Amino acid sequence: MSTGDSAAMLAGAAQAAPAAAPSAPLAPELTAAIAQLVGQYDDKRAACIEALKLVQRQYRWVDDARLGALARLLDMSIAELDGVATFYNLIYRRPVGRHVILLCDSVSCWLCGADQLRARLEQRLGVEVGQTTADDRFTLLPIVCLGHCDHAPALMVDEALHGDVDAAGVDRLLEAYP
Repeated sequence: MSTGDSAAMLAGAAQAAPAAAPSAPLAPELTAAIAQLVGQYDDKRAACIEALKLVQRQYRWVDDARLGALARLLDMSIAELDGVATFYNLIYRRPVGRHVILLCDSVSCWLCGADQLRARLEQRLGVEVGQTTADDRFTLLPIVCLGHCDHAPALMVDEALHGDVDAAGVDRLLEAYP
């Protein structure tokens, strides 16, 4: 898989920027948290990445309607905010499972067995890279590099980095994420 394929899968970048999105209510406590975040900046737009993360933390991904609602809060066009969201590969513009597994596909990890690890994950989860399990528990995505080359192969589940992962340890690792 090429680096370009990885980036497109992660961000859902193949989607065109939505022209307009109907207003989707953001939860009141989320709107308050975004307002507090915006207050830390001279320009509302500077808060866009952190605000996208807040939306994603609550809803797991940023759909078009919520992107539109957030754009209005930040005084940005939907296209501008979508450009930011699709540029950063850890902002998900498509639905993901409760846990996201980011499998490093760098040269270091590949040399140390990432292909075998990927095959075991796909077999155990019953999905291919870029897909979500039927029970919505896991989404398996590639990532160009996790910067954990000295412990290759590496993967990240949610925000937890795991190194020296081998195919035999996959079951034990997955059991830690209900």
